[in-house]
Amino acid sequence: MYNLSVMLSVMRRVAYGSKFLVLAMCVAVLSTFARPRSAGELTNNAWEKAAGGKMAFEVASVKRSAAEQGRAANFPLTLGSNFAKVGSLMSVDMTLRPLIGFAYKLSMGQTHFFISGLPAWVDSEWFDVEARAPIGDPTKDQFRLMMQSLLANRFKLAMHEEERELPIYALVLTKAGRTGPQLRPHVDDAKCGGEGRPGALPAPAEFADLPCGATILGVSRVPGRVRGGGRDVDLDYIAAFLTGTGFRGTAPDRPVVNRTGLTGDYDFSIEFVPDASALPNGVQPDPNGASFPEALEDQLGLKLKAMKGPVSVLVVDHIEEPTPN
Repeated sequence: MYNLSVMLSVMRRVAYGSKFLVLAMCVAVLSTFARPRSAGELTNNAWEKAAGGKMAFEVASVKRSAAEQGRAANFPLTLGSNFAKVGSLMSVDMTLRPLIGFAYKLSMGQTHFFISGLPAWVDSEWFDVEARAPIGDPTKDQFRLMMQSLLANRFKLAMHEEERELPIYALVLTKAGRTGPQLRPHVDDAKCGGEGRPGALPAPAEFADLPCGATILGVSRVPGRVRGGGRDVDLDYIAAFLTGTGFRGTAPDRPVVNRTGLTGDYDFSIEFVPDASALPNGVQPDPNGASFPEALEDQLGLKLKAMKGPVSVLVVDHIEEPTPN
């Protein structure tokens, strides 16, 4: 369970490559009745097919580790396109939940809603994973496919997909066909966040180094507020960002699902006043700032509509802690 103060710390670290990685979301393609399958066989999503289907690491080492000795992954495990090539090697040290989220292109927040049946130890036990791909310079999505196979082989992860009717927040436009002033179509630019390109959002200091395909949430320069944003991300990614931020001061009670109808990639920024419980000790909410619903509507031209809707859920049939190498 998250509160916003925890998420602020986590997401700031994500932007700079810390071990505590928050994943970004992609809602799984709906699938009806499915037989139990190993994780590596769940390849119904378009991104999985585009990446080449089932793949496996050439060699992999999985060892338990102490949390205080954990280190960063050697590339961002987020949904977005930000990815520094690392040759054929993948190196991570973290709990299992973010690795499952990475493998199936789900944000950390979405793993709590769209994966059912994970045991408690996936959030408490740390694992050091060193793996080598059979090809040079795999794409980020190809690394995801290899992680699916590793989860099936070493953790015996088997899941099936079910369509369920769940409470959701539908992310919709406040006014049809119009976005807010701080949600704009992304203009292709290698700098992605540099000043001066046509249509670019101003780049405040905390966003200056934000790469394409990434989001960030952090404290604002105005005490008692928080500020977030993203570069070159689609509305599904923004829905994932909102699911994971704990915008009410505690963990969201339902997932945010994109229902805007918008396509393409966007740049956005948002600043709002969170609940007092989500702010650092001694910091009070700014009485002059916008609440989250107000900021979402006035700044991004979006709103959340509480409803029930069909979503695809991955149901865990089996998982076990790995045996030593």
